Amino acid sequence: MCGRFAVSSSGEELGSYFDVDELDAYKLAPAWNIKPTQQIPVVLQSAKGEAEARYRLEQGRWSLLPQWAKEPKLKYPTFNARSETAAEKTTFKASVRSKRAIIPATGYYEWKTVGKTKTPYFIYDPAQLIAFAGLYTWWRPPGGTDDDWILTATILTREAVGDLQNIHDRTPVTLPRHLHDIWLDAGTVGDQALVDAAVEAATPVAASLQFHQVGPVTGDDPDLINPL
Repeated sequence: MCGRFAVSSSGEELGSYFDVDELDAYKLAPAWNIKPTQQIPVVLQSAKGEAEARYRLEQGRWSLLPQWAKEPKLKYPTFNARSETAAEKTTFKASVRSKRAIIPATGYYEWKTVGKTKTPYFIYDPAQLIAFAGLYTWWRPPGGTDDDWILTATILTREAVGDLQNIHDRTPVTLPRHLHDIWLDAGTVGDQALVDAAVEAATPVAASLQFHQVGPVTGDDPDLINPL
């Protein structure tokens, strides 16, 4: 799973890395302890006429709200979506079809549990940003106006691989660069086969991630990701 992560890059740096055309709406500062329901960076594709599509960097709520939700607090968590079942779950299947996103990250935290002891680790790619495979929706409360639409997003997860299995049995789907355009293509109707292909392509990325133990993950400070 992924319940906390860090984004140390500025909006301009994220825009450059992901070849974003539009980022004027992005106002988030770097953060090192992002929690569910907080604002996160979201890269998505939006069509600009029939012949052109652009990548946008937006900020959205980390916990997806399906359009049929009547209020922002659901009875179950939606900050992660299991890749094995996302295409069939009522909450996520519409987003799998046409609203797929990338959630950029410097790295994420996971806790290894031994008995009653939980030890935090920071997991990262030393060479580049991580691109979580995500899903998104535009949601507004019942009776809301056009000014009330908010972007919401979730991060797909999968079974852990390699040394990550020693920390936790789940890990985010970490897309390789060559899959970014395929995953974001709003013109491709997504299904479980596309999700499975993304998971398979992400396996070498997940297996190559590095990690180290960190101190308590409290507050919001660059030192949180430093090794003990």
